Amino acid sequence: MAQNKKIMELNEVEVWDGNYANASALRQAGVDVVAAYPITPSTGTVENYASFHANGYVDGEVVIVESEHAAMSGCVGAAAAGARVATATASQGLALMIEVLYQASGMRMPIVLCLVNRALASPLNVNGDHSDLYLTSQSGWISLDACNPQEAYDLTLCAFRIGEHKDVRLPVISNQDGFMTSHTAQNVKPLSDEVAGAFVGEYLEVNSLLNFDKPVTHGVQTESDWHMEHKAKQHDAMVKASKVIEEVFEEFEKISGRKYNLVETYKTDDADVVIVCLGTTYETAQIAADNMREQGIKAGVLMPRVFRPTQVALLAEKLQNVKAVVCMDRSAPGGQLGQLFQDISAALINTPARPLMSNKIYGLGGRDMTVLELEDIYKEAASDVKNGKLSGAIQEWIGVRGSELKYYNVEGK
Repeated sequence: MAQNKKIMELNEVEVWDGNYANASALRQAGVDVVAAYPITPSTGTVENYASFHANGYVDGEVVIVESEHAAMSGCVGAAAAGARVATATASQGLALMIEVLYQASGMRMPIVLCLVNRALASPLNVNGDHSDLYLTSQSGWISLDACNPQEAYDLTLCAFRIGEHKDVRLPVISNQDGFMTSHTAQNVKPLSDEVAGAFVGEYLEVNSLLNFDKPVTHGVQTESDWHMEHKAKQHDAMVKASKVIEEVFEEFEKISGRKYNLVETYKTDDADVVIVCLGTTYETAQIAADNMREQGIKAGVLMPRVFRPTQVALLAEKLQNVKAVVCMDRSAPGGQLGQLFQDISAALINTPARPLMSNKIYGLGGRDMTVLELEDIYKEAASDVKNGKLSGAIQEWIGVRGSELKYYNVEGK
């Protein structure tokens, strides 16, 4: 009996990459419409879902359009008509789509976007960084972040429950790192179709254009008389969505055994130095933190699982006793400090905590971030704590060739 049980457990494990994990979640969620224009490295999400459709495993429609702008426009139209809708994109596709992202959130359409994070041109680069993730930061979309294919699958399923909740009704992005997650095959333990379908539930139509008993319009024009009230209400729903996200994560843990938090932490309770990062770097930094602990440096790692809405109070709580915080931004900041640095600094500014704050720009265009490099960052931060000040500039570019390009501070020196 024990042997048979063991075999059953092993058979439950699949080997999926992040794109297949996305597509499987969309299939199990019973999506009505996927409108898409495939782009590297998110193409696999659409291809796999289209394969499910071609083989009769899904009842929904796959609409391949002429551009990413058209893809999100199709999603908005389908959602307004009362359908459960999803799509996938990356990088330049997201940039072309961005106008319609604001339309979707303003119209309170609970669309799910699988965003496979990739560098933005120019120059053209097809590899992973967080430039497109940051581009969505003020678009009014809830934004979740995965570190591996298992988390991509789980969070995409959760995205439907979150966005469609009656107190939220907002679109949701499920992020994963391009190639580092999307094309890396790992063990994934999916839910059964029955359990996943029951978790996501039936789609609840709200203000459907096809409900002729209750006529509505979407995307109507407002000027100064009402525009601010509309945006304030949208913002309020975003902020209050954190409670719903927590509830969805708790329910998902009960059926899967996998726990997700608004902010993920690793050995931060007694940490002196903490690295804050997103995506696959979170797992790499944990290895570096363990190595530093063996050398006597109290190192920890923090990751905002929910990138938007910003978890201001929770970030401040988790970092209250930390002496140095290193914010790792995997996106070219364009003459300013990185987005994570700004988020963390804003969370701490009105609290008693005054850790040394620094900003590291790294991994652009898919460049590796190694354990050894992260260990050097921890050692530098620990040395700064000992000396009571930063040894270098507030911002440093990690691994860039050319010493004159490496350091920047707020005075531009």
